[in-house]
Amino acid sequence: MSPTQEEKYQAFKKLHERQGAFVIPNPWNAGTAKILTTVGFEALATTSAGMAFSMGQKDGFAALSLEETLANCREIVNATHLPVSADLEDGFGAAPENCVETIRGGIGAGLVGGSIEDATGDPENPIYDFNLAVERIHAASEASRGQPFLLTARSENFIRGRLDLDDTIRRLLAFEKAGADVLYAPGLSDLNAIKTVCEAVSKPVNVVMGLVGATFSVDELADVGVKRISTGGSMARAALGGFMKAAIEIKDHGTFTYGESALSNKVANDLMS
Repeated sequence: MSPTQEEKYQAFKKLHERQGAFVIPNPWNAGTAKILTTVGFEALATTSAGMAFSMGQKDGFAALSLEETLANCREIVNATHLPVSADLEDGFGAAPENCVETIRGGIGAGLVGGSIEDATGDPENPIYDFNLAVERIHAASEASRGQPFLLTARSENFIRGRLDLDDTIRRLLAFEKAGADVLYAPGLSDLNAIKTVCEAVSKPVNVVMGLVGATFSVDELADVGVKRISTGGSMARAALGGFMKAAIEIKDHGTFTYGESALSNKVANDLMS
């Protein structure tokens, strides 16, 4: 029998409570979820970037709707027995009520976790005002209270052109006080900065690896206090890189050596069974 949502939640919660760091890679559909499950990971997280690319869309705000995102979440949840957390972007709307609707929808889709970020999608004003950002996390926390769901709060400064570590920590501390279970500041590419964040807060910290310029190992990240390591859209981009390389080889050289590194049909079928 497959584990219940409550059982998945308890398993996910324990991963955040045990010593050391764990990796939560990011599939973008049922097939990649099955592969990562077979490899032996303990939890999975969705990626809005990977999903957007698979649908021929750019990564970014308004590329995907809440309904499309939740449908993708259900697809991944149904493809694995593992706990699944989700990239829920900014909650699909500026108002705290939008965050409430999104969290409730995520729980209904079978998720046991999800993130809400403080990015607005507006290039002129890329980060939500501090007070509104905190209100949004508080609303999301209230929506998940008593539910089998771990809320991750994201401070987006460093991937939105605002390289302000003090403000990032200020926001994470406020998100922690507002009820977030996990804290996340994507884009930190310096171990000392990551360590400073981990030491400043008391909740588990997630970092993303696979970005250019940040290639720290699991052990290195665990040593500075990181609890959870995600891969964001990097594995989707790695897959697209392999596909692009094969296409260019065929077009420019008329050869097909890419097949040597491809999964056999039998292995691919076995992974999907």
